[in-house]
Amino acid sequence: MPTTGGPTRSWHGPNERGASKKSRSRGRPSAAPPRAPLGPLACACGTCAACATGQQQVCERQTQPGFTHWGSFAEYVAVDHADVNLVPIPEEMAYATAAGLGCRFATAFRAVVQVGEVRPGEWVAVHGCGGVGLSAVMIAAASGARVVAVDISTDALELAELAGATHFVNGSAGDAAAQVRELTRGGAHVSLDALGSPRTCAASVESLRRRGRHVQVGLLPGGATPVPMDRVIGHELRLLGSHGMAAHAYPPMLELIRAGILHPDQLVTRTIGLADAGKALASIGSVPGVTMILPRAGA
Repeated sequence: MPTTGGPTRSWHGPNERGASKKSRSRGRPSAAPPRAPLGPLACACGTCAACATGQQQVCERQTQPGFTHWGSFAEYVAVDHADVNLVPIPEEMAYATAAGLGCRFATAFRAVVQVGEVRPGEWVAVHGCGGVGLSAVMIAAASGARVVAVDISTDALELAELAGATHFVNGSAGDAAAQVRELTRGGAHVSLDALGSPRTCAASVESLRRRGRHVQVGLLPGGATPVPMDRVIGHELRLLGSHGMAAHAYPPMLELIRAGILHPDQLVTRTIGLADAGKALASIGSVPGVTMILPRAGA
């Protein structure tokens, strides 16, 4: 791990983050870790007020490779402030497993465990079973929750069952929230919108039992999003946002993977080369599960 306290930049890959690494620092030396690192969705500056309190996931000057600058479908991706944004990959972890952690899986882990505070025996509804949603299903089930998976794709719901869901709602067949409330005999204790649309956001809130907790994980399109605030007030619901996970918070998640309790690799349904990344991105949602990109596949 690069030393803390000075501005650093690291170059690493493959996929989104993690295969071979070169690092350089501006201001002080940086020691390269023994293996390529992985990094979070939102990279922090390390010096703002949010970072000073350990909340790097909401850094005031955050950057995101592929969003705020070039990345991240490449063999190497530049990450500034590497000292607060990189996590060493455990020796026993395969790169293909590690590559999927920095965005979807870590995002879901924090949403379920740290923000939603899911407890054993609780009902958890997950709206949208793409990469983030399937990860949330797996993590909630591993936490001892009873998981209801909600999607409009039967293929996605089948994958959710493999990830640990025990109850299923096809959102194309009527009122999804009403179906969740019926299955859970009153509503979920925790409900997550893992897709990010006005429809799934409202359905997630309406799926809750009294004093339930809604966690918004999926990014919503611009503009106003209607939320049933009368229900929020009358049932004393909690509305919570969750945005990625700071690098320093990764160890508990990595330990659960090392112990064989979580299996993010089981969510991968296809593997492609870097040359096919653009085509896959343009058709996102057409193939259920997680697509793994190997930058040097076929080279």
